[in-house]
Amino acid sequence: MAKAEHNNVTLGMVRDSLIRQEDTIVYSLIERARFPLNPPTYDPSYASIPGFSGSLLEFFVKQTEAVQAKAGRYDNPEEHPFFPDNLPPSLVPHYKYPEVLHPAAMSININKLIWDMYFNKLLPSFVSPGDDGNYALTAARDLECLQAISRRIHYGKLVAEVKFRDERKDYEPAIRAQDRFTLTNLLTFTNVEEAVKKRVAKKAMTFGQEVKLGDDGDKGKYQVDPAIVSGLYADWVIPLTKEVEIDYLLRRLD
Repeated sequence: MAKAEHNNVTLGMVRDSLIRQEDTIVYSLIERARFPLNPPTYDPSYASIPGFSGSLLEFFVKQTEAVQAKAGRYDNPEEHPFFPDNLPPSLVPHYKYPEVLHPAAMSININKLIWDMYFNKLLPSFVSPGDDGNYALTAARDLECLQAISRRIHYGKLVAEVKFRDERKDYEPAIRAQDRFTLTNLLTFTNVEEAVKKRVAKKAMTFGQEVKLGDDGDKGKYQVDPAIVSGLYADWVIPLTKEVEIDYLLRRLD
């Protein structure tokens, strides 16, 4: 496949970024696994915060996103807030990011799906039950996981753009026909997806193995089960990235 180059972006650079983002996701899951589930973090009846209705987690995320918005985080097209409504404007000088994506990219944000997946499917699968009272730290670790996973999935816009430029003649007919099936086939490389799933499982084994000097009794024990990390990619990250890619491509010729 020929390399696409625009504003110094190549398919190789995109792949390198995706691999680095795997590290961030694995490390964030390991850090969250240090704490048990801590149910009060998610219970709206636990936190009685004046002027706020919702859980401590929601309060923490909304307040953190507001501060980060003021610092310019969401000026970066790679970043997507979970609560985009009524975010304050940036208070710092605007950085002129390269205009790589079609303007339609701005309207694509699937963080509601990511939020639901994380709390209803992923989180119960890799943290232990229990309550240790560290609710603020729990919320902070959750947000780190959410942001890392969101960044990786929404990076599909850039993946789609580079692939589109590399193989425009193949993509244009399907886009004009609004043919999701053909676009899915064009975007699917089974061997690459299998390699990704194996790689993230290996990273979970490498980064998360419990190490004790002079004691081999914990060999093979991991802070986060590698199969869960591989399953996260297989069941959610890869399919949702593909959905982002398709949503972007369907609007690419607008």
